[in-house]
Amino acid sequence: MSDMVHELQGSSARRMTARRHFLRFLAGSPLLTASAGTIANLLAVGSQEALAQSYDVLRMPADPVGDVITKPGQALNVLDFEPAAKAALADQPAHFGYLASGVDGDETLKANREGFNKFRIRVRRLIDARKIDTSVNIFGAKWSSPIALAPVSSQAAFHPDAELAVAKAARVGGHQMILSTVGSSAVEDVSKDHGSPVWYMLYPTDDWAVTQALVKRAEAAGAPAIVLTVDRQGGRNTETLFRARRVDTRECAACHQPGFANEVSRKPMFEKIDVSHVTNLYGTGMTWEFVKRLRDITKGRLVLKGIVTHEDAKEALKYGVDGLIVSNHGGRAEESFQSTIEVLPEVVAAVGGRIPVLVDGGFRRGTDVLKGLALGATAICIGRPYCWGLAAFGQPGVEAVLGIMQREFETIMRQVGATRLDQITKDNISRA
Repeated sequence: MSDMVHELQGSSARRMTARRHFLRFLAGSPLLTASAGTIANLLAVGSQEALAQSYDVLRMPADPVGDVITKPGQALNVLDFEPAAKAALADQPAHFGYLASGVDGDETLKANREGFNKFRIRVRRLIDARKIDTSVNIFGAKWSSPIALAPVSSQAAFHPDAELAVAKAARVGGHQMILSTVGSSAVEDVSKDHGSPVWYMLYPTDDWAVTQALVKRAEAAGAPAIVLTVDRQGGRNTETLFRARRVDTRECAACHQPGFANEVSRKPMFEKIDVSHVTNLYGTGMTWEFVKRLRDITKGRLVLKGIVTHEDAKEALKYGVDGLIVSNHGGRAEESFQSTIEVLPEVVAAVGGRIPVLVDGGFRRGTDVLKGLALGATAICIGRPYCWGLAAFGQPGVEAVLGIMQREFETIMRQVGATRLDQITKDNISRA
């Protein structure tokens, strides 16, 4: 028996020695960019579990990838889906241009991304964060993740399954989504495929009868919140879209006839609604009195999307608004040169915790999500990334985008030592 024990011990020691030699080889290899600290930790622990967690990728079969991914599983981050979407829409450059465009010189679109660089993350050590909970409760409903899907119109321009594919993907990960008034799918169908009612983003038009009809239909479908977009009142100059349209050789008149009735003829939310008196979908001259009027007819929650100052946040409270979304329409509303992540704190401070504050604009990484929550957001919304996934691969692409962002977010949660969302605070970040 003693000889057998010594033999087993010797075998184990030989395996450990071989493993250490392998790790030392990796540490000196130019093919691996792991830090010396990571290698040292593995040398110290020597566990097969630790080795597998860090180096599984080295055991995977080679999967050559060119400049553009050809399947969702090849993506390393959500930005990999943008060139894939552009390739998928190569014969529809105006459609990709619509998705890519900001306004004027796209400076606000760029500012949304650059704003995240103004904040650093403060990590903590020696906290057991193996088990984390990313759920959040908003308006009495529990979401599995604080990452929600912002409204994006006309998604059939990116993929024939449009919002229905997005809803199915969101359902997989327990993400809430917001449907646009001018989406390519009806609220009833989207909620069915989502597995629970979605929020409804309202473009009210300049005909109150149409506004009432849209709200009534959304609420009849169970929409927990009506989200009034208030940042499209001044018009916009989408130069990137206009340039893309110049090189689009397709005949677009069949889908894009002048006049409001023609504009919404393929939008199911306007079915059986008399739009003969509507002259404008966006520039309706809305004031705070319109918010009061809408509040009076809305049975559920009323959320304003597009608030970016403390003055307007305080005013919203006076009119009984239930929630806010800090947004500049993804850099597509105005050329303010101001990122949403930087104005988020003043809006949060203005409402003082009385109502939830969500935010969108430039979120591409799990670290971005943590920064948004640390600055006081209740949840964050993404738009372009999931549309890239939709355009490139349909539902699997959207699932992949959401999965990557969720995994990245869970990773940074563990690194700051937060096991629940309420443990993410301003102490987790600092100004650059």
